Amino acid sequence: MQRPGITAGLCYCYIVECADGTYYTGWAVDPERRVAVHNKGRGARYTRMRLPVKLVYVEPQPDRTTAMKRERAIKKMTREKKRMLFS
Repeated sequence: MQRPGITAGLCYCYIVECADGTYYTGWAVDPERRVAVHNKGRGARYTRMRLPVKLVYVEPQPDRTTAMKRERAIKKMTREKKRMLFS
């Protein structure tokens, strides 16, 4: 069963803001569910020590490969360029 708001076949690149003000970028099929996993301490090692996290940016991608490439591109951006994506 598909969750409302989630389109089949799409992946998403996302940015969360951690409690210490840093940003974490990742990709997921369901970004809201992924943020919940991060906030339960079962997400990335980086976010485990910086809880809670808040979803600040979501960008749809057509497939997993494209989402992973976009994730890498965003991770290379400066903090200010990341902020410009969602400000």
